[in-house]
Amino acid sequence: MGSTIGTDIATSLGDEAEYLLDYRCEGIPGDTLHLPGPDIIERVVSHKHRNPSVLRSLGSMLNTGRLGGSGYLSILPVDQGIEHTAGASFAPNPRYFDPANIVELAIEGGCNAVASTVGVLSSVSRQYAHRIPFIVKLNHNELLTYPTMYDQTLFASVKQSFDLGAVAVGATIYYGSPESRRQITEIAEAFEYAHELGMVTVLWAYLRNSDFKKDGVDYHTAADTTGQANHLAATIEADIVKQKQAEGNGGFPAIGFGKSHPAMYDSLTSDHPIDLVRWQVANCYMGRAGLINSGGPSGEDDMHQAIRTAVINKRAGGMGLISGRKAFQKPTAEGVALLNAIQDVYLDESITIA
Repeated sequence: MGSTIGTDIATSLGDEAEYLLDYRCEGIPGDTLHLPGPDIIERVVSHKHRNPSVLRSLGSMLNTGRLGGSGYLSILPVDQGIEHTAGASFAPNPRYFDPANIVELAIEGGCNAVASTVGVLSSVSRQYAHRIPFIVKLNHNELLTYPTMYDQTLFASVKQSFDLGAVAVGATIYYGSPESRRQITEIAEAFEYAHELGMVTVLWAYLRNSDFKKDGVDYHTAADTTGQANHLAATIEADIVKQKQAEGNGGFPAIGFGKSHPAMYDSLTSDHPIDLVRWQVANCYMGRAGLINSGGPSGEDDMHQAIRTAVINKRAGGMGLISGRKAFQKPTAEGVALLNAIQDVYLDESITIA
């Protein structure tokens, strides 16, 4: 369990330290994956059909912040002003109504990039676009429509994002929803144009369908269903896939749709969280598209949960974490400390691939 960079990771994991730090995956071995590392662009990304400017843009992300040069990513996402309403998102710390403070948190927190809305990033682009890579989120589900509906609507164009100095664009597809086929077409076309302009593409590959909850179990985060969402994300050439960390498995057979194979639930995976996320990585073309897991909502146990999520992601073969509410819904010093603790997991060479 070795030394750490600045965070006592084993102590933070508590009773789960040995369970998470010493586990070895047997279903899908780590040596079959395309793993993050200092040479990931030359070893993996350069083999893709990508404009050389995309490699430059990805390089700017991978060489920024505390994780610069490691091949891993720590991203601050703040699009919750639309997705969860500005009041609900920023009331815990009103200074983040000001876009400049969002970007300053990403910089002070040692992040590789900041992801936000076109409005947030364009309002401070001339001040910050040269200091930290921007990721513009193209579409959103806004909550002012009544009755509440769940659909991703385009708020920005790829050209707008390029012109304000962003190196990447992000988008969400609600796989499993009635609107998903339209979203797939919209975002596939947007990603194609982004690559033409030399931009990196990031997909929030989320599931949304009320029928994905069955007999009291929520399969929106099951390994098999989220794994397929990741595979679809890689299919439309997402360079990076953002996914909720897998919890449980067996969504396809429980819900009674799609197709599956017994090996998905016995020989290739187990109920261990690292195995479940390893299945998510495998569906990202065995790591050719980087998997970043989301940090989830803010709560009373944020530091422990953030470190735990990072350890599982790294040991499974993931590329990093994208954590927003846990960082910006608290005093700045605490937010910076949380981001740094996440980064410490990826900097700690004793935390190896399972």
